Amino acid sequence: MSLETVVEDIRDEARARAEEIRSDADERADEIVAEAEAEKEEILTEAEAEVEKQIEQEREQRLSSAKLEAKQQRLEARRDTLESVYDTVEDELTSLETDEREELTTALLDAAAVEFDDDADVEVYGRADDEELLTSIVAEYDGFEFAGEYDCLGGVVLESDSSNIRVNNTFDSVLEDVWEDNLRDISARLFDQ
Repeated sequence: MSLETVVEDIRDEARARAEEIRSDADERADEIVAEAEAEKEEILTEAEAEVEKQIEQEREQRLSSAKLEAKQQRLEARRDTLESVYDTVEDELTSLETDEREELTTALLDAAAVEFDDDADVEVYGRADDEELLTSIVAEYDGFEFAGEYDCLGGVVLESDSSNIRVNNTFDSVLEDVWEDNLRDISARLFDQ
C-alpha cells in the first residue's frame, strides 16, 4: 500500500465523515426548522385565540355598556315623563274652577277641623289667590279665622296655639301622598309594564 493510497483512503474517509456530518447537520437543521415552524404555528394559534378572547370581552363590555346606557336613558325618559305628569296635575289644581276649588277646600278644611278642640282658636292659612274664598268659608266655623297666605297650590293649613297642633291639608300635601301611594300604578299605566 502506497502512501498515495493511504492518503486517498484518509481523504475518502474524511469526505465520508464530512458528508455524514453535513447530512446530520442538514437533518438537525430540518428538525430545528420543523420545531420552529411548529412553535410558530402554536404561538400564532395562541395569539389568535387570545385576540379572539379579547375581542369577545370587548364586545361583551360594549354590549353591557350599551344596555346600561339604554336602561339609564329609558329611566331618565320615564322620570321626565312622570315629572311632566306631576307638573300637569299641579297646573290643573292651580287652575280649578271656583266651584270645584271651593268644594275641595271645604272638604280639606272639614277633614282638618276635627283635629282641634271645639273651643280652640284656629288660624287658617292658604294660597294668596284663595284669600277671598277662604275668608268666606272660614266665616262658617266658630273660632276659625283666615290668618294669611301659605305657599301652596290650594287647600288649607290650620294652626292653633292653644292645642299646639298644625295640620297641613293643602292640595300639595294631598297630591304628594296620592302620588307616593300610587306611583307604581301610575308608572304601570304610563309605560304599560
